[in-house]
Amino acid sequence: MRLKKFNLEIAEDKTKIIPFGRFAEKDAKRKGNSKPATFDFLGFTHYCGKSRERKFRVKRKTSRKKVQGKLKESKEWLKKNRNKDIHMIMDRFRRSLIGYYNYYCITDNTQNVSNFKDKIENLLFKWLNRRSQRKSFTWDKFRLFLDKYPLPLPRIKVNIYDLRKEVSYIL
Repeated sequence: MRLKKFNLEIAEDKTKIIPFGRFAEKDAKRKGNSKPATFDFLGFTHYCGKSRERKFRVKRKTSRKKVQGKLKESKEWLKKNRNKDIHMIMDRFRRSLIGYYNYYCITDNTQNVSNFKDKIENLLFKWLNRRSQRKSFTWDKFRLFLDKYPLPLPRIKVNIYDLRKEVSYIL
């Protein structure tokens, strides 16, 4: 009914019903699976988890497909542009990470976003070392370089559990 109101339809090839919710973990173990099923939506993998109070909670982390795609895109860009001005390279990655954080830094996802930042740093180390035939950086020198040209740190931008009060009219 709600979909028709907005002139939308369900794509049958992308739709499946999975057990999800408070009892999904027990049901999965009863069926012989170690964990309940997950699903990807809007760039996040949604999975069953528990709060600090050990109550059921839907948790979200960046979809593996999105992380790998962004890393591949960053690698290709670095490969093509590694000989450009270092200020331009670092500015591009600073802006790119800020955009990534603005979308993916939500409750329960900071560890995944932090891992993504570490992988970006590894890519920078690898490709900046290929600017000449001699290695430009050791890890110690690279750390000093990052002190001079720091990349932003991930912080939670949106606490999705605080949003519930603001969007309660939808729920």
